Amino acid sequence: MKWLQFFTPAKSMDTGQAKKFISTHPTGETTILDVRQPSEYEESHIPGAVLIPLSELSDRLGELDPDKPTLVYCAIGGRSRVAAQMLAGKGFKQVINVSGGIKAWASEIAIGPQDLGVDLFSGREEPEDVLKVAYSLEQGLRDFYLALGGQAKNQKVKDLFAKLSEIELNHQKSIFQAYLDIGGETKKISQKEFESMVEVKALEGGLSTDQYLELFNPDLEKETDVISLAMSIEAQALDLYQRISLKIGNPESRQVVQKIANEEKAHIQSLGKLVDMLKGTN
Repeated sequence: MKWLQFFTPAKSMDTGQAKKFISTHPTGETTILDVRQPSEYEESHIPGAVLIPLSELSDRLGELDPDKPTLVYCAIGGRSRVAAQMLAGKGFKQVINVSGGIKAWASEIAIGPQDLGVDLFSGREEPEDVLKVAYSLEQGLRDFYLALGGQAKNQKVKDLFAKLSEIELNHQKSIFQAYLDIGGETKKISQKEFESMVEVKALEGGLSTDQYLELFNPDLEKETDVISLAMSIEAQALDLYQRISLKIGNPESRQVVQKIANEEKAHIQSLGKLVDMLKGTN
């Protein structure tokens, strides 16, 4: 599933470019924004960085100056890419994603810019159409987690991926129930019948598991890296639903999308708490 296709263009810099940018801008004229969890920030962060976790960013935009250049980073580059998209969409004049995150900052291993694809939503969908696409996106995530779980050797990591895939399965059940609640084409159908109606285009082509791992370079035997990767993917889904809610004209369809977005936001928050818990036990 090519989750990166849901992004609109946002400028990125590798760590070398970001360090040069910071050094050539006087203190106070640039915002360095860390969108990780507090426990991650305490462990290591870029000097002078402001901490606002990704799950809180949409509610704390007033703490940032939209007129200042804003460099955004996270652990491996996924969450910061979403945050950069969010800030750009809210009118921040110059937003830059630091590719590779704090991991690349320390090791000088940067991740290059990404190609962007097309959106799956036209903005004219009825509620039923929105739910069909959302269902297929959840299936794409579940397949992704199952594939990564098959590659992991650490049993705790395998169990973690199994838990993540189970969460996506529950999301699918919730979406299917929402479909039934709004009519389900005026008749009761089974979940299997619903799946046969789902738009397959949401699952066609795109980034493979190996390509995604190469992009973010997580350590699949390290639980915190796995969760960071999961948060990146979930945050991309959240970003998609938030932007779609502004695009869709049908009020009922918009409400459906906003509900799904809120569920994704809650999931990101729970993953963040899990990061903090694991940090505390290490």
